[in-house]
Amino acid sequence: MSALFEPYTLRSLTVPNRVWMSPMCQYSAEPDGPEAGVANAWHFAHYAARAAGGIGLVLLEATAVSPEGRISPGDLGLWNDHQTETLKRLTGFLKDLGAVPGLQLAHAGRKASTDAPWRGGAPLAEDRGGWRPLAPSAVPFDTDHPVPHELTAEQIAGIVRQFADAARRALTAGFEVVEVHGAHGYLIGQFLSPHSNRRTDAYGGSFENRTRFALEVVDAVREVWPDDLPLFFRISATDWLPEDGWTADDTVRFAAVLRERGVDLLDVSSGGNAPGVRIPVGPGYQVPFAARVKAETGLPTAAVGLVTEPGQAEKIVTNGEADAVLLGRELLRDPHWAHRAARELDGRPARVPEQYAWAL
Repeated sequence: MSALFEPYTLRSLTVPNRVWMSPMCQYSAEPDGPEAGVANAWHFAHYAARAAGGIGLVLLEATAVSPEGRISPGDLGLWNDHQTETLKRLTGFLKDLGAVPGLQLAHAGRKASTDAPWRGGAPLAEDRGGWRPLAPSAVPFDTDHPVPHELTAEQIAGIVRQFADAARRALTAGFEVVEVHGAHGYLIGQFLSPHSNRRTDAYGGSFENRTRFALEVVDAVREVWPDDLPLFFRISATDWLPEDGWTADDTVRFAAVLRERGVDLLDVSSGGNAPGVRIPVGPGYQVPFAARVKAETGLPTAAVGLVTEPGQAEKIVTNGEADAVLLGRELLRDPHWAHRAARELDGRPARVPEQYAWAL
């Protein structure tokens, strides 16, 4: 059997294959009112289609732990029980299709309050439905972004509790994997990097101080998340900055600590914390970061970033560079990528719906 289509077990959970869906924001929830942050028909159709297409693990998009933690007003949220209830039908259907439902918990920090990308993605003023972002330091993301509010220690503790509360709701909603979003220049990543973290208290300066908030979040989530279910952490392996940024060496060092704190897999991406950075984008360009973490720390990893062809994905898993691949935009183009890959590689995707089986 193809290595890409071998089951993979973390704690008591077995994912039917190593083809996983990367979290990708849809910016499609209601922006305000009682339905703010609530999954709707679009989300159900979108995620169900990928599960029907043979994906083993469907990780839902960055889901905000608070209203001000949203990237855009259209983000999903998990700060109230109504949002929780509306997700139960979706998680149940994903399981019926043979996929494992997972959820990414997030806070956008200084990159919050922006418009949807198809409307330009610019920061939203308060009179256009926006709000003042929060951040470790009063340093804007870019010249056209507002100066964020610098979080107090008390506010930091409150956000840690929000992550834990959202994790409890994710369990109630039926998710079997939860991922803490520490990548792409959002709040946790902002604390990690000296580029965005200029604090002089216990949350800034040294490596230990800059990682403190992330570890407090991980500890709080792990405490409420069942021992038999896995916890993921998504990281940007490097800021791609020549100096004063988060580096691949930092990622390896931090990964070893995360493993000790009960993180079961590192979802390895890169960039997002600084505008105008030159990134050497190409097929599998982030895979070496995942491979290095896996080799040097023993922490399981998932590789992401221009993984588009079945043979390419098979090689990543076969060579031990990562334990799974996370597909993003390729799954937007082709929801049935896993079925196509299974035919090419003589593998077995997650359960094929009877309604589709005759055509495959």
